[in-house]
Amino acid sequence: MASKHVGHAIGIDLGTKYSCVAVWDDKNGGAKIIHNEQGNRTTPSCVAFTDSHRLVGDAAKNQAPFNPKNTIFDAKRLIGRKLSDSIIQADLNLWPFKVVAGVNDKPMISVEYKGEEKLLAAEEISSMILTKMKEIAEAFLESPVKNAVITVPAYFNDSQRKATQDAGAIAGLNIMKIINEPTAAALAYGLQKRGNCSEERNVFVFDLGGGTFDVSLVTIKDDVYEVKATAGDTHLGGEDFDNRMIDFFVKDFNKKNKVDISENPRSLRRLRTACERAKMNLSFVKETTIEVDSLFQGIDFCSLMTRSKFEELNKDLFVKCMDTVEKCLADAKVDKNSVHDVVLVGGSSRIPKLQNLVQEFFLGKDLCKSINPDEAVAYGAAVQAALLAENLSIAPDLVLLDVTPLSLGISIKGDIMCVLIPRNSMIPTKHEKLFGTFEDNQSAAKIAVYEGERTRASDNNLLGLFCLSDLNPSPRRHPIKVCFDLDENGVLKVYAEESKTGKKKEITIVNEKGRLTAQEIKRMIQEAEMYKDDDDKFKEKVEAKIALEEYVYKMSAFMEDAKVSSKIKSSQKKNIEAAIGEGRELLDGNQQKVETADFENCLHKLRSIFDPIIV
Repeated sequence: MASKHVGHAIGIDLGTKYSCVAVWDDKNGGAKIIHNEQGNRTTPSCVAFTDSHRLVGDAAKNQAPFNPKNTIFDAKRLIGRKLSDSIIQADLNLWPFKVVAGVNDKPMISVEYKGEEKLLAAEEISSMILTKMKEIAEAFLESPVKNAVITVPAYFNDSQRKATQDAGAIAGLNIMKIINEPTAAALAYGLQKRGNCSEERNVFVFDLGGGTFDVSLVTIKDDVYEVKATAGDTHLGGEDFDNRMIDFFVKDFNKKNKVDISENPRSLRRLRTACERAKMNLSFVKETTIEVDSLFQGIDFCSLMTRSKFEELNKDLFVKCMDTVEKCLADAKVDKNSVHDVVLVGGSSRIPKLQNLVQEFFLGKDLCKSINPDEAVAYGAAVQAALLAENLSIAPDLVLLDVTPLSLGISIKGDIMCVLIPRNSMIPTKHEKLFGTFEDNQSAAKIAVYEGERTRASDNNLLGLFCLSDLNPSPRRHPIKVCFDLDENGVLKVYAEESKTGKKKEITIVNEKGRLTAQEIKRMIQEAEMYKDDDDKFKEKVEAKIALEEYVYKMSAFMEDAKVSSKIKSSQKKNIEAAIGEGRELLDGNQQKVETADFENCLHKLRSIFDPIIV
């Protein structure tokens, strides 16, 4: 990575349900959250495909009830995973879209686009969302953007992090760094509370978003941010709370009406939207009504959801959150009494019951709600991007010390996981250890590198394999030194060395298994350009149609004005009325068969008839 990046550097919070983009503002000395074209500061992480075009963000989410099978959400829950993963198998029953197995059991999302089936990797869907965030930033900055810092859940494994990097590459972004979400939030909190951090403070970040949950303990003193420990669940968040409500109401509807809507995607999508809204309402009121007109077979649905019922439905998930909080503090070896600030991040952290549980756990300590939970992560990412771009107006002495979320080690005899770098080790870090050969006169040593916390190595995530060959014939337990070198970007280099001869073999873990190849990324980049061309053409067509609609309306209003109309010759009236009819026929006809040029030509013809009269 080059030490100096040219041009604007942005921070992107790539969320499960919503994404957010920010940039460092030199003028005001802080990060600025950038709003999208609808004026919203967050954008739905949603992509939809129709017979004619692709939609991303608000437009995709708004049409979801009418096109559920081709509206993709939750791509972040698929990224870097296998289809056979039990977590993914459970999710398949909740998604209206189809997911099938690709090469190496890679989950591929099946959509119908322009009348044809198309298989898309989760990286491609994520890249479309990242492209949208890039475009939002470019529109605001009025200049191209290439450099970005992207956030990921702290508990994302190596595969998920690298898949996120691939998504950035497909979106045409230079990924300066992947940063953990709670770490980014701690940066945001620390900078906004800068004057209060001259003495060392332990800040606990509770980050519960739409699909993932992370907690981190960060020590802040002056401009040094040191992550002591992190814990989390990459499959726990607002979506799971929604799913509990949906399941409850599907059973309720079945009980009351003797019909099952669980296999109807459109009904489930409309119910999901209503449940999402109810969940948000219950953060402010104690009960709310869920109403969906003609939910299924013309039957209206209306039911009450109370805050206490919502809490009962999700009780075990809330307990799971608190277990993770305890685990993080235990790993950090910090007592809850020593925590100075508790910062809430992520939309789901607004849930009153969770806030009460967190506050009780920390012995009644006031929770910090001064930073926007939806925007803090993007804010911190923008700070990190400015630092990497060497923007000295931010904080030239700011130092960020992060940790690795999962243990790293090798498999030894008996399929045992031998850890070289324990989880929550500060990065960059370097650890080495002596091992012995298993057999007499062993000619080669196979080194299998894993990440995870299971005792059995094969139960963990295999990162890579390599072999140290041509060993000197020696009795068993011949010493071999293995070294793990993990840099600040989480890139792991492993080497093994025969101690006596100095014979050495090295590998940089790239985890190609299940990851996109360079050729696949290149193809997806080319397809992304095609999507952009299609999107631009669709936009041109919409603009041409709107221009024609406005002109036809203008002509019609002019002709309906009796005073003006009386001054026009009857022959001219016939021409104008015929032209208006032609325009309306084009606007009301089959839009699939109408090209942009047809709208433009019709508008040109109308103007040639009408403009000379009104001049």
